[in-house]
Amino acid sequence: MAAPAGAARGEKMTVVRNRRVFYIPGYDPVPPRRYRELYRKEAAAQAAVSGHEIALRPGRGAARFGWEVTARIEGEPVETAVEVLAWSDIVKDSMDRGILATYLRTIRTAAGYIGTGALFRLMRLRAGPVIAALYPVGFLLVQLGLALWAAWLLGGVLALWRPWAAWAGLAVVPPVLEGFRRLDGRFYVYYLMYNYAFSARDLGANPPVLEARLAEFCDAIAEALQGESDEVLVVGHSSGAHLAVSVLADLIREGRVPGDGPALSFLSLGQVMPMVSFLPRAWRLRADLGFLSTREELFWLDVTAPGDGCTFALCDPVAVSGVAPEGKRWPLVISAAFSQTLAPERWRALRWRFFRLHFQYLCAFDRPNDYDYFAITAGPRTLAARFAGRAPSPARIARAVSRYRSTAP
Repeated sequence: MAAPAGAARGEKMTVVRNRRVFYIPGYDPVPPRRYRELYRKEAAAQAAVSGHEIALRPGRGAARFGWEVTARIEGEPVETAVEVLAWSDIVKDSMDRGILATYLRTIRTAAGYIGTGALFRLMRLRAGPVIAALYPVGFLLVQLGLALWAAWLLGGVLALWRPWAAWAGLAVVPPVLEGFRRLDGRFYVYYLMYNYAFSARDLGANPPVLEARLAEFCDAIAEALQGESDEVLVVGHSSGAHLAVSVLADLIREGRVPGDGPALSFLSLGQVMPMVSFLPRAWRLRADLGFLSTREELFWLDVTAPGDGCTFALCDPVAVSGVAPEGKRWPLVISAAFSQTLAPERWRALRWRFFRLHFQYLCAFDRPNDYDYFAITAGPRTLAARFAGRAPSPARIARAVSRYRSTAP
């Protein structure tokens, strides 16, 4: 049900019969099919709790990966097309490094965050994500220490045979470190190190290959805004949230949001924007945050949860970055409140599974409050209508903390 031609954006109809969703993942090397299977599994689980009717089928005719959703939610039928705006190839390329290169990047990344003072500012916000940032540094040092200890033991044995052979014990260091690397699926040390190194490499500036990909994302969303959908919803998760900020800012600056087109909505989930915006050369992101926060062309909801140790929970990314302008409207910051919306037994089972909890925003809840990912992405109301009149979380952090606040070199 499209809005009448010439209708102002604030007068758009709030009922959705047809929706386009663009999902921007975080720093993740996994192919986008993973997100379809996650959506399929968790939508069925949420349907069992909330009474939704949701069916998925393969996407049709899209150059990018996606799927289609037919749903009846809150008694209303809705058709939704979901597309994943993937950058997993860029992630894979950034992770393709040897062990020595990883240790050198660890030193450079730590120096970047500590030397600029960004780390100490981030610690004023939330301990969880800062601990997550320090974890790979500490664990890599522990792995190196164990490898050197093994070399010392072997060297001591060899010295009993020939004193000069003690140095040969160092030969065990590379295989020991490689052994730890092969176990990274359990520890996520290398993955997290590559993640933080990607942002810190240019102290917050996007590499050219990522800027080119963001331009492609912008084109895809602009094309959807010219269609017959009632809502175009952009979802950015984790690192994908700050990419979505820049894409939407470009879209609006370039005048590619038609006044009589679909409602434009932005849902940021589990965001880690301060990890980038607090760096000295994050001029682009800080400018985009300040710009997007005042725009009436969209509705922006930011959802985090204190139980997620990998996000800056309830931190208003615009305000804490020190770029909140006069007339700031967005984002509306609310909590997914895992301890309340998950059943007690489920919360106990997931509480210390930090990486799994970081994806809970995309999953089913046992006792959903007003945040229901599947009602938002496949239900009959726009994001603005669903959260009309919703107050921000009283625990929201909105004080300026970043040392670096400039929006241009």
